[in-house]
Order: sequence, then C-alpha cells, then structure tokens
Amino acid sequence: MKEFTLSIVIPVFNERETVTELIETVCATPYRKQIILVDDGSTDGTRELLANFDRPELKVVMHARNQGKGAAIRTGFGAATGDIVLIQDADLEYDPAEYPVLLKPILDGKADVVYGSRFAGHGAHRVIYFWHYIGNRILTFASNLFTNLNLTDMETCYKVFRREMILGIDIKENRFGFEPEITAKIAKIKGIRIYEVPISYYGRTYAEGKKIGWKDGFRALWCIVRYNLKG
Repeated sequence: MKEFTLSIVIPVFNERETVTELIETVCATPYRKQIILVDDGSTDGTRELLANFDRPELKVVMHARNQGKGAAIRTGFGAATGDIVLIQDADLEYDPAEYPVLLKPILDGKADVVYGSRFAGHGAHRVIYFWHYIGNRILTFASNLFTNLNLTDMETCYKVFRREMILGIDIKENRFGFEPEITAKIAKIKGIRIYEVPISYYGRTYAEGKKIGWKDGFRALWCIVRYNLKG
C-alpha cells in the first residue's frame, strides 16, 4: 500500500485536560489523514474546546447525550473514509508516536487487522492497578477460548483495520463491550490476518479520569459469550 489515507477515530467523553494535547499530537503524525472526534455528551467543557478547532483534516461529531465508547466508535466508523482505520483514545494513555509500529504490518501487506499489545514486552508501562491487569488477562483468555486466537491484549484501545474489514460489521455494544464484540466478529471473517505489535502504556488512575469499572468487566464476559456463539 504505497499511498493511503488514515482515518483516526477518537471517542471523547469529559477529557478537557488532555484532548487539546492529544489532537496536536495526532495532527503532527506524518500521514495523510482524517481525524474523527466523536464527543459523547461531555459536560466538562470538552465540547466547547472541540468547537474551536478548525483544521481541514479534523471532523468533530457531537452526540446529544452520553451513550458510551462503543457508540462513539460506531459513529466514527460510519464517518471514516480512509484506507486504514485506527482507534485512538483521548486520554493520553496511548502514544500516537507509535503509529508507525501499528501500521507497518498492514503497509507491508501482511495484516488486515493489528492490535497494539500492552503485554508484549516492549516500551514504557506505568505500574498501576494489579487487579486491572488480572482482569484484562482473564478477559483476553476467555476471548481466545472462543475465537481460537492467541491475542495477549484483547482489551487494548489500539486496534487498526483495513477499512474493508469493518464494512458491514454491525456494532451493537454502546460501552466497553465493544472490545470483545469487535474481536469476536473480525475473528469470524474467513482468511483474515490479525497481528499484534508491542506498544507502550501510560495508564491513568481513577482520580486522573479513568472510567472503566468492574461492571464493564462482567459485561465484557457476557459479550464474549454472546457474540462468539450468536454473532
């Protein structure tokens, strides 16, 4: 793939403290790109910040009310027109400087989908929340049991797709259940080539704005069974 356009889908909810730096960092990446920010009903001033950005590569979509990360990604996927689609969180836990690592397997013609793994043994990792680590491991293991994949980090934000891989996939989950749902659905595509690459991770505490909770973990387990068995 010599020439391509990258669509970067960024779900945003109450990220006033980080979203400006995140946008500047993403805009500085050396690609022809479409940046789709989906504000999911923010109430902390994020919406007002986003309304002030005026860049040709930037598209801002506003949800009238908070629906969840999965709903924001669904909206972003619907607006994406690039050859490659990448999911980026707005909270600076993941570093856009690592896009070259994420894109390489697709650009080399080896992959259709790439996951950025926080557990593949490379890059800086903030030491935080043992039980989150265990929860991620359990969910990834359960997902692998059903999909017959050998992922190390199913719950990662960094998921990259050749756009045709997600065309026709109906995303139903509105919250964090998106992660096991999309994994189950792409795993069913005949002949799909899925790669993992190691990434860094700069995790946040709940005081710093982390949003996922234990209820989302139980929902993820339900989603693993639901979307692997019934589609």
